[in-house]
This record gives sequence, C-alpha cells and structure tokens, in this order.
Amino acid sequence: MKTLNLWLMAVMIIPSLVTYAQDAKPIILYPEGVPNAKKAPADYAEKTVDERVSMVTDPTLTPFFPEKGKTNGTAVIICPGGGYARLAINKEGYSVAKEFNKIGVTAFVLKYRLPSDAIMKDKSIGPLQDAQAAILMIRTHAAEWGINPSKVGIIGFSAGGHLASTAGTHFDKAVVENKANISLRPDFMILMYPVITFGQMAHQGSKESLVGKDAPAALIDLYSNEKQVTATTPPTFIVQAEDDTTVPVQNSLMFYEALLKANIPAEMHIYPAGGHGFGLNNTKSKEHWFDWCKGWMDTNGLLNSN
Repeated sequence: MKTLNLWLMAVMIIPSLVTYAQDAKPIILYPEGVPNAKKAPADYAEKTVDERVSMVTDPTLTPFFPEKGKTNGTAVIICPGGGYARLAINKEGYSVAKEFNKIGVTAFVLKYRLPSDAIMKDKSIGPLQDAQAAILMIRTHAAEWGINPSKVGIIGFSAGGHLASTAGTHFDKAVVENKANISLRPDFMILMYPVITFGQMAHQGSKESLVGKDAPAALIDLYSNEKQVTATTPPTFIVQAEDDTTVPVQNSLMFYEALLKANIPAEMHIYPAGGHGFGLNNTKSKEHWFDWCKGWMDTNGLLNSN
C-alpha cells in the first residue's frame, strides 16, 4: 500500500520540466559507456536514409509523454523493425508512440544497436542488452516520470518483435549490470508481425544478422523464442497478416501455441491480407489493430490509474 501511495503521489506531481511528445529528446541509454562494445571502425557511423536508421553505436531511449492529466501510469518500450540491419524509426517508432500517448500510455522509442561483429564483442546479446537497459532505466525513473513500475511493457515490429519476445522470454538472464536487482521482466508484450523462430520458418536475414550463418544448434534454439516460453512469460498480444511473405505467419502461430501450452493469457489477430511491415495502418483492411490493442490493454487493467 505504501508503494502504491508513493506512486499515486508521483503521478500527481510530475515536474513541469517533463518533456512532452512534441518535444521528445533522446536519452542516452549508457551514460557511463556502452557494454559489450568494441571501438567502431572509422567507416561505421550512424546514418538515416528514408527514415531508417542503421549503424547505431550509441543507443538511446526517446520518451513520448501523454498530455498533462491524461497519463495512466502505463509505459511501453517500442522496438522498431528492420531485419536487425536497420530501424524503421518513424513508421514503427515515433508514429506508434504518439498513438499510445492518445490512450494515456507513456511510450519510449528504443534506438537499439544492430548486431555487428564490428562494434560488439558478442553481437547475439547486443540488442537484448539495450532492451534490458531500457526496462531498467524506466523502472529506475518510474516515480520521476509518473510511471507505475508494474505496468511497463514492450512492443516490437518484425525483427523488433523478435527483440521484444526475447526480452519477454529471457528476462531471468541479465545481460546488463543490474546491481539493484530490478526486475527485467516486461509486464506485457505486443508483437507485430514478429520474427519468433530461428528454425525452419525463420526470417533468414534477421537470424543471420543476430547469430550468424553458421550458428550452433544450441544458439539457434536459444533465440527461437517459441521454445523459451514458460509459466512466467508475460501476457501477450499478437498481430500479423496471413499473406506475409517476409516473415511467415507460422511465427505468430507457434508463439501463440506455446503461450497456450504455458497457460499465458494471450490474444492474437490474423488479418487475411496486409503483407509485412504495415505499421499502424493495414491498407488491406478497414479494421485497425491499434483499436484491438487498446481493448486488450483496457481489459487487462493497463489503461486505468490503479
């Protein structure tokens, strides 16, 4: 009760200096130095082409806060997709954050490092380190930012969906320093046309980017997240199109089946058409997945201030 009262007080006295969505500014994820890093080669520098970011060396977390008086204390970390080679930072990042703000959810766009032997000692853990560091940062600053630390979730698109599902199934293995032993478990997951498996139905580009072409079977199994679901996996919402030719729809189906076997609350929507990478708007349908997602979040108590 004491913790709840403190959190409610924090929501009511969020400092006026908090930056709202229109003026969102990135926060450096590792102010004391990026872990698992090697010095980047001279030709390895971050660039943005057609709103897609690549060669990230300094990951950031960009906060988008709801308008004053509309926040409900729930937060979501957004992981844009791009095959673990680039990030669709606007279509699957900033634009999505603004939609969450409309329903009172504080959103954080994660510009995570893309796996690379050129800048990482172990590229297979690089993106997960950034996701775990984001969860740590948000829970550490929860009172300051008006966030309920027990309502911090994660959403990912395509390869970002693989990262989100990794965060939701590998949280018991910290790959970042966590001296305060803060929970790394997301409280919920939203997976959009996600890469899930590194098996037969894998998106080969994402798989090879993260673990390499000749990865051992044990590493392939480790990052086949349908095999990592347990009784402690967070509740999950999944959306994909049946005609996705980039990431086979079986990725979502396998993960959903694993959730059912583990008795994890889950909801899945499969569009008959829409392809891959539709972001907020599937032009092949008059139904909007974000409306379904809002209903799911409301049903699960994520849109109230309790």
